[in-house]
Amino acid sequence: MGLMSYLRNRAGLVVTVIGLAIIAFLLGDIISYGTPFWMKNQNQVGSVNGESIDYQVFNAQVDQTTAMYQQQMGGSASPQMRNYAVQQVWNQFISQELLKQEIEKIGLSVGRDELNSLVSGANPSPQIVQAFTNPQTGVFDKTQLNTFLSQINSQGTPEMRQQWEMLLENIRNERLNEKYSNLLVNSVYVTSLEAQEEYNQRNKLANFKYLTLDYSSVKDAEIKLTDADYKAYYDAHKNAFENPEETRTIEYVLFDATPTANDTAATKSVIEQLKSELINSTTDSLFAAVNSDTKYPYTYLRKGQVSPALDSVIFNSPIGTTVGPFLSQDRFEIAKVVESKFSPDSVKASHILLNPTAEGGVDKAQAKADSIKGLIQQGESFAALAIQFSLDEGSKINGGDLGTFARGQMVPEFDEAVFSGKIGDVVIVNSRFGTHIIRIEKQVGNSKIVKAAIVDKVINSGKATTDAAYAKANSFFSDANSKNFEEIANKNSTPLLKAERVMTMDNTFNGVEVPRDLIRWAFEAEKGNVSERIFDTEDHFIVARVADIQPKGTLSLTAAKPQMEARVRNEVKAKMLTEKLNNALNGASSIDQVAQKLGKPAVDIENIVLANPVLPGIAMEPAVVGTAFGLQPNKLSKAVKGEQGVYAVQVTGFVNPAELVASDINNQKQQIQTAKAQRSWGAIYQALQHKADIHDNRIRFY
Repeated sequence: MGLMSYLRNRAGLVVTVIGLAIIAFLLGDIISYGTPFWMKNQNQVGSVNGESIDYQVFNAQVDQTTAMYQQQMGGSASPQMRNYAVQQVWNQFISQELLKQEIEKIGLSVGRDELNSLVSGANPSPQIVQAFTNPQTGVFDKTQLNTFLSQINSQGTPEMRQQWEMLLENIRNERLNEKYSNLLVNSVYVTSLEAQEEYNQRNKLANFKYLTLDYSSVKDAEIKLTDADYKAYYDAHKNAFENPEETRTIEYVLFDATPTANDTAATKSVIEQLKSELINSTTDSLFAAVNSDTKYPYTYLRKGQVSPALDSVIFNSPIGTTVGPFLSQDRFEIAKVVESKFSPDSVKASHILLNPTAEGGVDKAQAKADSIKGLIQQGESFAALAIQFSLDEGSKINGGDLGTFARGQMVPEFDEAVFSGKIGDVVIVNSRFGTHIIRIEKQVGNSKIVKAAIVDKVINSGKATTDAAYAKANSFFSDANSKNFEEIANKNSTPLLKAERVMTMDNTFNGVEVPRDLIRWAFEAEKGNVSERIFDTEDHFIVARVADIQPKGTLSLTAAKPQMEARVRNEVKAKMLTEKLNNALNGASSIDQVAQKLGKPAVDIENIVLANPVLPGIAMEPAVVGTAFGLQPNKLSKAVKGEQGVYAVQVTGFVNPAELVASDINNQKQQIQTAKAQRSWGAIYQALQHKADIHDNRIRFY
């Protein structure tokens, strides 16, 4: 995306490309393959099947994504926000690269004639339609397109032709992704038998009785787990212990350095003094800029843009009033109301962005902007001019369209121009991103806004608080080593905490933020090593030890033991309870007889379907419900091992659904086929991901 990603989140403006939609669907899963530290090319952030991404390229995308998050969430860019950005860009890189390589492998292409048809044929690409739609009529204007093509061929500069080639490349990729999508959709097939079975699973009803011997009826203390118990479960469930990347188990101790009541009182005293000075200030914006911990923009605000405490007061306060201090999360706030007026709630606008440096200075950029404005006022297509001249890649493909946005989503100069102007105005504005030619398309609503000088002071830990916490951390650090780490923690009454399966791009231990330096150290250290220094965050000092290393691949039995202890215990309980239940079932002809033997009531349930195997009031029990559907009426089952206990089942009857006619079967097939096609994206992507040679070297840079 272009510079306007800093003004507003316009992610996805390029076009709704089918292939990219697939990627977006898949990006919910975190993809993280760890091969740290020793890659041959030290500037590579990672690679997919040998196709690498350079740090400079990757980091530029991270900066843009971070700015997008910052614009959405407000405030400054936090380490956590940047970490999210790193993860998203990494996921996008892997997804796009896998899809691109697969398309190349199967030989899909877009020929010259096909591309020409997508530009100027009877059914042009949605990107072309969007870029050359007349804003007054809302109809695609082919004359504008032909005029633009003529200008590109006869008068186009190298820069203009390069930008046009970028648009063509997007159209080509859109078509390739569409072809790949069609191949996948057409590969899914559903038979009539599948449709009938799906229908039965959702509509055939089972009525049955069951009784259960709960695992909780056997006390954990009565169970003695053996190595053989663990090994039996491990051998039967090895696939569940696949480690997609190398992980570490970290033992650590936290020394609390959060602000105390004394720190809060000291901060409140400071903000109260600032309030008295702000009341008498004659340079309110300068005072706020100098004294506030958060540099709030000195501009008009709408309701909802400030903290709830300020929001409830400043819109009802007279001009000149100073309000506060208010406690808002971790800070005290005051504000002086300077101006107020009524303004539109939201605006729809388009823009063309020029770079003053590339144009030879602000004056020349202004002159060029004036010329473009003149062409627009003479009736030239704004969309075509945006494609030709705008540097904002995120909006130019849409003819400069920025959509509808509320006050505060753009930089102040941009906001002031579009919210203070009139519908239809074409205005020129300079901001830190360049020179904008803006057309105001629409204004919606009318609400009160205020300009306020806001000053806040974050409640930070004072020197006494920090020194006391550090002294404890340093004492522990001085005494602890790889052998006595736990002993020293117990001696100092300091809780010894453990973070299991830490990954290279993690930034928390059990929900507590930790510095990236600590993670880097942990993945360079050997098992048993204690951190070479005390790590610190805003709220804690941390001393850590590498307790274990789990390599990529199937975890060993020893490494997997902590994860499977509860399951293994239930397996042992299941054997005991199965024997007990089968003894009661022996010789019984009904479940009521079994219930009488065990002194347990049989539960009668009705209208259970196989597609939703839930026992009401208990939980999902697919083995139990599946057993019921496999029984003949009045037939008593053997003991069934379930999720919550061991069960016996006796069916009292089935209610069969109405027979499907041919048209219903076809509708059922279509529904299943649609669902399968949607699920296929995830399955195919996972297969490509599993097969791919993915190297993740991000830990060296982030």
